[in-house]
Amino acid sequence: MDIKQYMSQLGRQARQASRAVAAADSGVKNRALLAMAAAVDAHRQAILAANAKDLAAGEANGLEPALMDRLALNDKGIDGIIEGLTQVAALADPVGAISDMNYRPSGIQVGKMRVPLGVVGIIYESRPNVTLEAASLCLKSGNAAILRGGSEAIHSNQALAACIREGLAAAGLPETAVQVLETTDRAAVGELITMPEYVDVVVPRGGKGLIERIARDATVTVIKHLDGICHVYIDDAADAEKAFAIALNAKTHRYGTCNTMETLLVAESRAEELLPRIADAMIEKSVELRGCLRTRQILMGAAEATDEDWATEYLAPILSIRVVSGLEQAMDHIAQFSSGHTESIVTENYTSGRRFLREVDSSSVMINASTRFADGFEYGLGAEIGISTDKIHARGPVGLEGLTSQKYIVLGDGHIRV
Repeated sequence: MDIKQYMSQLGRQARQASRAVAAADSGVKNRALLAMAAAVDAHRQAILAANAKDLAAGEANGLEPALMDRLALNDKGIDGIIEGLTQVAALADPVGAISDMNYRPSGIQVGKMRVPLGVVGIIYESRPNVTLEAASLCLKSGNAAILRGGSEAIHSNQALAACIREGLAAAGLPETAVQVLETTDRAAVGELITMPEYVDVVVPRGGKGLIERIARDATVTVIKHLDGICHVYIDDAADAEKAFAIALNAKTHRYGTCNTMETLLVAESRAEELLPRIADAMIEKSVELRGCLRTRQILMGAAEATDEDWATEYLAPILSIRVVSGLEQAMDHIAQFSSGHTESIVTENYTSGRRFLREVDSSSVMINASTRFADGFEYGLGAEIGISTDKIHARGPVGLEGLTSQKYIVLGDGHIRV
């Protein structure tokens, strides 16, 4: 297979199909999504058989247990895919929404209309359910999509791709509106991220190495985040019970997610009171503690934390703890070490909370809430394609609206400029 020629063909087809998808009304897109859900249900056994091939190959190739877990599909997982498709179908369609209409002194009306981005390329690893998740979000937001799943899920993804094509055809949309790569050749990724004539934006979902490579090599706009080095700061004016519950949840609810707390900052005035109880609860859940000198004076069993720890996304039961003088030093630490993902302050002081919201420069900033809420579903977006720590276009959880842009529209009645 000539990869360059193959990818150019997919790009041309996606660009052509994007016009039909952008013009489709909500009813047509929803019919396609519900038809995809019906196809997944109807072809359940074929999907499970394809997934079994991938699992067997993964075991033979020594795939890590965590990746095997992400790769595996069962009836419950397929039910989840079906539910996800029906949920996206039920979401409000952002395309065509008009806002900010105002009359100008000249008599014209000027406003904005929300429009699709065009063609979205999505690169992801392991989890075959992302194939339908990505397809549904791109389609509902009026975009064509080119999807490149991990080589370890090739059979599963192709079985799901057949359901996508079936759903598109049932709604009268071109089957090329969502194309799933049929090759495992890594050169295809290099082509996908360097086709600005066909692809408008790329969304990488995977490990840091994958995202770094794409951010470095892409000539297409990338929506991404590299790390989730998230902080919780317990302020001088924190409520003790809230501080305990938030810190414990932010770290131990799930370890391997990008919105998990990696560093706990505690005001010096509250450290001796609050840290022992928090530490005991963490240790009970087998969390390894690493701390600054003051932390280690309070928690005798904590290991020494280094600058490397402050700058590390563990994705594991490890927590860095630093005692700070107060709000100012906490924000200085966040400014130096945060990846710009999510930060939270626990405080009953309105002024401190407002300062934290205003001055901390991350994609999500919270008061008295666990960082684990930084999620498209929890934010009411219905679903998300990923989380962006970029500052241009989309920031934070990227849902349907994040997969669209806005254009200015002008309404006149024979108006001319004089």
